[in-house]
Amino acid sequence: MTLETKLPFDQDYLSNYSKELGEPQWLSDLRLQALALAEELPLPKPDKTKITKWNFTQFQKHTVETSITSVEQLPEEVKALVDVENIYVQVDNTPVVASLKEELTAQGVIFTDILTAAKDHSDLVQKYFMKDGVKVDEHKLTALHAALMNGGAFLYIPKNVVIEDPIQAIYVHDKAEAIFNHVLIVAEDNSAVTYVENYLSTTDGEGSIFNIVTEVIANANSKVLYGTVDHLGKGVTTYVNRRGVVGRDATLEWALGLMNDGDTISENITHLIGDGSTGDTKSVVVGRGVQKQNFTTMVVHHGKNSEGQILKHGVMKDSASSVFNGIGKIEHGASKSNAEQESRVLMLSEKARGDANPILLIDEDDVTAGHAASAGRVDPLQLYYIMSRGISKKEAERLVIHGFLAPVVNQLPIEKVKNLLIDVIERKVK
Repeated sequence: MTLETKLPFDQDYLSNYSKELGEPQWLSDLRLQALALAEELPLPKPDKTKITKWNFTQFQKHTVETSITSVEQLPEEVKALVDVENIYVQVDNTPVVASLKEELTAQGVIFTDILTAAKDHSDLVQKYFMKDGVKVDEHKLTALHAALMNGGAFLYIPKNVVIEDPIQAIYVHDKAEAIFNHVLIVAEDNSAVTYVENYLSTTDGEGSIFNIVTEVIANANSKVLYGTVDHLGKGVTTYVNRRGVVGRDATLEWALGLMNDGDTISENITHLIGDGSTGDTKSVVVGRGVQKQNFTTMVVHHGKNSEGQILKHGVMKDSASSVFNGIGKIEHGASKSNAEQESRVLMLSEKARGDANPILLIDEDDVTAGHAASAGRVDPLQLYYIMSRGISKKEAERLVIHGFLAPVVNQLPIEKVKNLLIDVIERKVK
C-alpha cells in the first residue's frame, strides 16, 4: 500500500502565494513548473529503505505565523545557541533575526532569508538557484521543494573576501506542519567562510514534514566549511539534500551532526568539478526508538588531482535502523584523483540495525581509491579494559560511544554548537 501522494495545493494557490511575496517572475514561473512536475515524478528510491508509506505531501497549512520577533523571545534552548554576531534565526516559516556586521556588508557580503534575497538580489539568486547543484526534476521531492519553498537563507561572499568569524543560522520548528527550507551559499573566487546551522524542534512535531535543500557553490580557490546539527522531533518526517559544487583548487568541508529523532532520508553529494578541488565529508548519526533512516554520501570527481574523503560514524540503539551508503565516483578524465571513504556503525542493542555500504565507481586508470566499512556491537574487551580502571559498565559504554563519534564532533567550529551536539548524543544514547 502506498501513502496518498496527492498534493495539497494547486497552481492558483501558488500563484497567489508568489504574488503576495512580491517574487520575481522567474521564481513564480519556476514554482508552477515544479508543481506540475511534482504531480508526475516518482519518489526517490533510497537503497534498502522503503519510503512509499512515508508522508511527504499531506499537510493542511503551507505557512504559519509566529509571535516571536526577537532573540529575547526565543526558547531558552535556542537562545543558548546564539553565539555569533553574523546570524539568521527563523521560527517555522518566519525570519526573526538577520544580522551581519557592517564591515562585511560594506565588502558586499549578503546574508538574508532566501525569499528576501530572491526579490532584492534576483539576478544573483536566479544564476545559482537549483541550477548546478540540486535539479528541480530529479524526483518528486526536489520538484515539490521548488514549488513550495517557504523558508531558508542566502549567503553570498564576493571575490577575495575572507570572513574570519563564523556565520550562523538557526531554524526552529515550533508549530509548522511543513517547512520547505532552501539554503544557498555562493563563495566567489578566493573567498572563505565558515557556516554553521542548527535545525531543532520545540515539540515532537507529530505529522510534520521537512523538505530541506542546501546548495553550496565554492568557486575557484575558495574555502567553505559547512557545519550542522539537525535535531528534529520524532514526529517529523525529513528529506534533506545537501549538495556541493567545487571549482578549481577550491575546498568544501562538511561536518554533519545528523541527530533527528524521526524517519529521515539524507543525501549529501559533492561534485569536484575543478582540477585540484577537495571535498571532505564527516557525518555522525545516532538512531533510537523505532526510527528508520537512510544516509547517502557521495563525492563525484570530475577534475584532475581532486581529493575526496568520506568519514561516517553511526550509533544505533533500541529498534532503530539506518543504512549508510558511501559512494566515491571518479569520472573518466579525472586522472590522479583520490577517493577514500570509511563508514562505521556501532549497535547498542539486539534489535538495532545498521548497514554500511561502501561503493567505488572508477572510470579512470591513473587514480587511487580505497574504502573501509564495519558494523558491529560494542567491543566487550574494550569495555572490560575501561571497567578494570574502576569505571561502571554504563559509564564505560558512554565513553566508548563518545570516543567513537569524536572524529566528527570535534570538527564543528562553534563551541556552543559543538556542545549542543555532545548534549544531544548524551541524551540519545543514555
